[in-house]
Amino acid sequence: MKESKFCEEFSAKYYYGICAVGGMLSAGTTHLAITPLDVLKVNMQVNPVKYSSICTSFTTLLREGGVSAFRRGWSGKFFGYGVQGACRFGLYEYLNKIYSNSLKDQNKSLIFFLSSATAEVIANVALCPFEAIKVRVQAQPRFAKGLGDGFPKLYASEGLRGFYKGLVPLWGRNLPFSMIMFSTFEHSVDFLYRKALRRKKEDCSITQQLGVTCLAGYAAGSTGSIISNPADNIVASLNNNKTSSLKMVVKKIGLRNLFTRSLPIRIMLVGPVVTLQWLLFDTIKVLSGLPTSGHITTEVEATMVKIQPA
Repeated sequence: MKESKFCEEFSAKYYYGICAVGGMLSAGTTHLAITPLDVLKVNMQVNPVKYSSICTSFTTLLREGGVSAFRRGWSGKFFGYGVQGACRFGLYEYLNKIYSNSLKDQNKSLIFFLSSATAEVIANVALCPFEAIKVRVQAQPRFAKGLGDGFPKLYASEGLRGFYKGLVPLWGRNLPFSMIMFSTFEHSVDFLYRKALRRKKEDCSITQQLGVTCLAGYAAGSTGSIISNPADNIVASLNNNKTSSLKMVVKKIGLRNLFTRSLPIRIMLVGPVVTLQWLLFDTIKVLSGLPTSGHITTEVEATMVKIQPA
């Protein structure tokens, strides 16, 4: 009994820290797991003539670089997206409370958008240097082996600008993605409890709650990937070519290709990855004695309040 009470008090006191650690572990490990697919995606984006499809890209990379080619950029994926995940999930939870208290009469979607956008701005500042190294390592095998030799080499050739010249396109990719992702997740969780299960979250088993997390996570990831695909192509092209400007990259890729290039593989990547991130994130929260994610304001709860005897 005392141990259970201690765990609850510890979880409540360090709630946002637990969310940050959960975000770091869930994002870092899932992005690490999909490194081979990310190598395919980046090469298809920066050299679409040579890597015209998923099948030809796979065979070309395997022939020229062997199996090790599909491990390129793993350290940038793990550490970069781990840091981003810590800021994205941890700050979102904190800012959601701040904005909810400050904007009590505002639409919930606005609060979700503001919380996720503010958190993502900071998260991308942390991610950007790792992303710059990762893209070069994946698309230019002779540039560096990883973060250890990549950071000093990029700094020597381009200075601090080299690490952050892709920041604006990165914001362009991840801000709409994060805003759509968190809002879709929150509304999906609310819908599933209100319309599908027709029960309060606390009345559902942990397995049911995590099932809701997975369904909402997949909907959020798939929707966000479509919205942010144009900026993803721009980020990859800018980080691969140190002389290109944003205007030149957009002109070279073309408007239609911005939306369609590498979209199928990106949907294959992002939907399952975001689902797994939410599942790991909520599993860590549950193991720490915290509730699963999703700010629920359901008709079920309202109805239960009404039928209680006076």
